[in-house]
Parts: sequence; structure tokens; C-alpha cells
Amino acid sequence: MRRRDDTLDAHLTRCGVSRRDFLGFCSRLMVAAPFGLAITNRMTPEAVAAELGQARRPSVIWLHFQDCTGCSETLLRTSQPDLADLIFHVISLDYHETLMAASGYAAEKALHEAMDANDGNFILVVEGSIPEKDEGIYMTLAGKPAIKVLEEVGNRAAAIIAIGSCASWGGVPSTPPNPTGAAGVDRYIRNKPIVNIPGCPPNPYVLLGVVLEYARYGTLPELDALRRPRFAFDRVIHDHCPRRPHFDAGRFAKAFGDDGHRQGWCLYELGCKGPDTHAACSTRHFNEVEDVWPIGIGSPCVGCTEQHIAFKIPIFSTIPIHGAKPPDTYPPVEAPAGSVAPLATGLVGLGVGAVGGAAFVASRRFSAEPGDESVPGRPNPEPKKEGEA
Repeated sequence: MRRRDDTLDAHLTRCGVSRRDFLGFCSRLMVAAPFGLAITNRMTPEAVAAELGQARRPSVIWLHFQDCTGCSETLLRTSQPDLADLIFHVISLDYHETLMAASGYAAEKALHEAMDANDGNFILVVEGSIPEKDEGIYMTLAGKPAIKVLEEVGNRAAAIIAIGSCASWGGVPSTPPNPTGAAGVDRYIRNKPIVNIPGCPPNPYVLLGVVLEYARYGTLPELDALRRPRFAFDRVIHDHCPRRPHFDAGRFAKAFGDDGHRQGWCLYELGCKGPDTHAACSTRHFNEVEDVWPIGIGSPCVGCTEQHIAFKIPIFSTIPIHGAKPPDTYPPVEAPAGSVAPLATGLVGLGVGAVGGAAFVASRRFSAEPGDESVPGRPNPEPKKEGEA
């Protein structure tokens, strides 16, 4: 468990981590998670190290409710920093049901010791939705209904991070008819700062950026109306999608595996929800591997960060496009049917006739046998001598 005055510099020195290794860590962090701390390309690793070195390692308590543990799984696969660096050097992960060795009474004791040692100063991370129609029917932790556990721990936290769509607004468990009354954290906790990081799963570096900003400055990043950090949710995926040029040009894959799909054409007609989904997936790929995200592997975006889309609109159903139109110089996405004027028909026919005539002449020119005097512009060959074939 962390010390109350434990800065990153002091902790790393005590753990025998060299300054060179810490600078290397900061260099990787600038690439992987340039969020929250206002780290820009103008900052050097030394400047980032100076900022982070003064940050106090935050105590983090991580609770699970109605979830699949996918958000924890994505955290396990970070590499810049990796999980060991994250929980031993960057934060103090004092309670996490999946990662901790303790269980049963020992785990419950660790939870209360962490709350007592950091009362009012720890960060609570919540994974999974909370069943409203509870009273212990759908979920209990240490014999207590889920809502009671959330209130008990959440009211003693400094700030709460709801990681994943389930904790942010209900996610998969809230899919109609929603028998448990699943909802997000902000339905029940109203007197604490709350950050929602939706996604199924979300990018773990968004979480890291939020935690580091709070650790260094004691503040949370700027949030949108849905409590999402703007640095990661200020734009829709469509804005930076690698298939966007095909959308603008009116080129759409019609079926999985067709020529357009193989050539990287837009997936909108296959149900892609990218035009209405706020997330950083198109610019911050998972596991630091290029194209490791749904559209990158040829699958349409399902809109997992949006409560009005995810798990409500069928995966292959299209959605209305708001504010994303191709340029006027390109074919429209939906070409309206209309009448054609006679003059236009005549002009098109004249043009087609001219092109067809030119094509006929060219075909004759390149397919005629040598010596064919009917091909204009070709000189007659020398006459064959007697006895030649």
C-alpha cells in the first residue's frame, strides 16, 4: 500500500528504478497516453519526467459489478507502460478482485484497510453496471447488495471513474427489457466527481491519462455533457476513419468479402456506426498494434460508446448521418432519382456516339491484320516476294 507522501520520484528511487529507465518510461508514455497531463509534442521526456515525478501515486480501489471483466482484460494488455509498471510504479492498486491474491475475508479486509488509510483521497474505479432492482436479489458482495457497496465505497472516494459502457450507462446488462434495472454509476452517486469512460472495452490509456492528471494536479480533465473526457471523446470515429475517403467518394462495401470490402471501401452500408460514435479508436489503436480495432480488421463500428446506439440498434442496420456529407464534387451517398431533360439526353447520346466511334477506329487499328489497307494511317507493307509464305 502506498505512503501518503509517496511521489513517483521518491517511490521509484526507493524501488531502485534508475533515472534513465524513468526517462524511457516517460518517452513511451508520451506516445501511448498523451492525454490528461497536457503532454504535447513540444515537451521533452525530461520535462514530462519533471511533471510526473512530483505526482503522488494515487491509491486506486477497483470494484466489479455486473460486468464481463473485459475492461480489466484490456488493462492487462497495456505495454507502454505494462501492467507491472502501472500498478507498482505509477498507481497503487490497493483492491482489485481479479488481480489481487487475497480472497474472501482477506480481500474484504484489504478493501477496508485501503479505504481507511486513504479516506477521501483514493480514486474509485467502477467496472460493470449496478442493478437497481436489487435488495440482494441479483448481486451481492460480501453479503451486501451491490448498491450498498457502491454507496459505501463511493462516498469515501475523492473521485470516481466509471470504466466501460456498463459502468458509464448500463451497457449490455441494460439492454431491453433490462430485468435487473442495470444503470451507470452516476445514477446513484451524485456528490462526487465522476468521469465516464465508455467503450466495450474502452482504451486503457484513457483511464491512465485521467488518473495521472488527477495524481499530478488534483483535477479531472475537461468533460462533455455525458461526463466523458473531451480529449478522447470530442470527435466521432468517422472524422479520422481511414476509410473516410471512400465515403466521400461514394464507394461502399455491399457485402463482407466483396471487392469493395477487400479494397478498404467504407463500411457504412454494412451497418457502421462510426458517423455517430464519439471515441478515439481510429487514432488510438488497441495493444499498440496498428489497425487493432473493429474497422481496422474489416468490421463495422457498433457504436459501443453511445447509449442510444450500442446494444439497441442491430449491428448491420444503418443509422442517420449527422453532419458528415461527402464534398459536392463527389457522387452523393444517396443519389436522388429524377427526370432527364431531352436536351441532356441528346448531348449524352452525341458524346457516347463520338466516344463509341473513336473506340471502334482504335479497335480496328490494333486488331487488323498487317497489310489491311482499311486501317487509316498505317503504311502498306512491302510486297511479298515469290515463294514467301
